[in-house]
Amino acid sequence: MTMDHDMLAQQLTDLARALHEGAHPDDVLRTVVHAAIQLIPGVEEGSISVVLGRKDASSRAPSGELPSMVDDIQTELGEGPCLEAAYMERTVRVPDMKTEQRWPRFAERAAQLGVGSMLAFQLYVDNDNLGALNLYSRKVNAFSDESEHIGQLVAGHAAVAFADAEETSNLQLAVSSRDRIGQAKGILMERYKITEQEAFLILARASQNTNIKLIRICDHLTETGEIPGVPEAAIADEETG
Repeated sequence: MTMDHDMLAQQLTDLARALHEGAHPDDVLRTVVHAAIQLIPGVEEGSISVVLGRKDASSRAPSGELPSMVDDIQTELGEGPCLEAAYMERTVRVPDMKTEQRWPRFAERAAQLGVGSMLAFQLYVDNDNLGALNLYSRKVNAFSDESEHIGQLVAGHAAVAFADAEETSNLQLAVSSRDRIGQAKGILMERYKITEQEAFLILARASQNTNIKLIRICDHLTETGEIPGVPEAAIADEETG
């Protein structure tokens, strides 16, 4: 059954709006999977594969146990349609998992779990980090050319929205970290009557000596008034001596 073009256009517009309202990358991914299941003909389940450094793959926003288990198999074997879509091709279709020959080890295990057919779309490539939208059906030949066409439109919206959400999230994290470090420096500057640079050096040395991240050192100082692994007398002696 072919979807009405006007209806599809409206649904994609609604999807774009929903995606851009996502406050966090994980919210965007969940919205993408839900939309894919609702909009793309033949889809029963979905998930998103995120590959960091072109080697560490993880399953995000799975709609249920089946996509999560199948994603784990791909990660374990290092092969499968989702990884193929993420690395090499924008779209990968598997009509019949039982007769699939491109990834025989993966196909055999996926078929045993009940997967009849799959469809995967490349979402983004960011240096060595990649992402793919994974769609599943328990039926054979569940996906058509229309499924691919609509899936490409959904993936296109998703790629833009996810990139925006990641940028916003990283910016918020950077601002938060800067503020927390500034607060910790302010405490030391007031306590020991030292400059901002001297305060930062104290925090940096503490991080290096204790192997604790700088932001954690700052949080601990702000919450307890103490720097982990650095007696207050030692700081006072260093700054006055």
